[in-house]
Amino acid sequence: MTALTRYERLESPGLWRETAQAQRRDVILSFGDASLVISDTAERVLTHWSLAAIARINPGRMPALYTPDPDGDETLEVDEPVMIEAIEAVRAAIARERPRAGRLRLVLLGLFTAGFAALALFWLPGALARHAVTVVPVSVRAEIGRDVLARITRINGPACHARDGVAALERLTARVLPETGAQVVVLSGGTGRAAHLPGGLILLNRALVEDHEDPAVAAGFILAESARAARNDPLAELLRTAGPLATLRLLTSGRLPDAALEAHAKTVLNATPRPLPQDAALLARFAAAQLSSVPYAYALDASGESVLPLIEADPMRGRNVPQVLSDGDWIRLQGICGP
Repeated sequence: MTALTRYERLESPGLWRETAQAQRRDVILSFGDASLVISDTAERVLTHWSLAAIARINPGRMPALYTPDPDGDETLEVDEPVMIEAIEAVRAAIARERPRAGRLRLVLLGLFTAGFAALALFWLPGALARHAVTVVPVSVRAEIGRDVLARITRINGPACHARDGVAALERLTARVLPETGAQVVVLSGGTGRAAHLPGGLILLNRALVEDHEDPAVAAGFILAESARAARNDPLAELLRTAGPLATLRLLTSGRLPDAALEAHAKTVLNATPRPLPQDAALLARFAAAQLSSVPYAYALDASGESVLPLIEADPMRGRNVPQVLSDGDWIRLQGICGP
């Protein structure tokens, strides 16, 4: 300790009293290892006081009066200014180094608060969303999808609903995604080529049925969008942007705030679809649906350069491809957005 090192050779006289009934004795004071040594005039050690335990009984008054135990009767009277300064310096140094319960509590509270804030900020939103995705029933997902679709059509015009065309679209959906419960909707405006919503809703731009001669193009986009939804759960995507409060409301009430639905509708309309890997998993879906991947590939890129895996590894190459849709149904589907 720096303060003790400065005063370790210092000695001074003092008056020591062991008990309240004892006579005061002339003593010599000096510093030992972590203690104040009290000796008689013949230099016989009478006692050691722990420097950490010394307390001053009469702050600011002279002569200074010290005790090793505030509840005891043992006292030491010192009137030598240099020794008083030394004792006070050592006591102050020890007090600075002594752990402070209040400060420790503040540090622990700060660490706890920071940890809780980090938990709430980084872990809790994701954990809530993951939990919601696993427990929200299919019926609630479908309702959320319909709510978002209603807002999309309010912004960019109604879904195409010519009766014969809707029936043909249902047959195309059953051909491409049998027994999945998926529903495909053709939009009169908005969205790019295709998008998906919670509840198995797949959205197609009207251009996919009006600007192509082969129903396999629309079928390929339906299949690909289903694969994209399988890779990134649409409800999880919605909750990621809606935030933890909206997620908590969904868990407690089964509904999402209107603001969250409105924001997601705009996101779906404006977002660029994430690229879908042209890998074996996607080709396996085309094979399972008995669809050629070539019409879809050329609809993505007329040059074929960026979609070579879909063209060269077409799972239906050299095989008889079942009819995607009858000519009559294809004509009716192309008129789904008609008057």
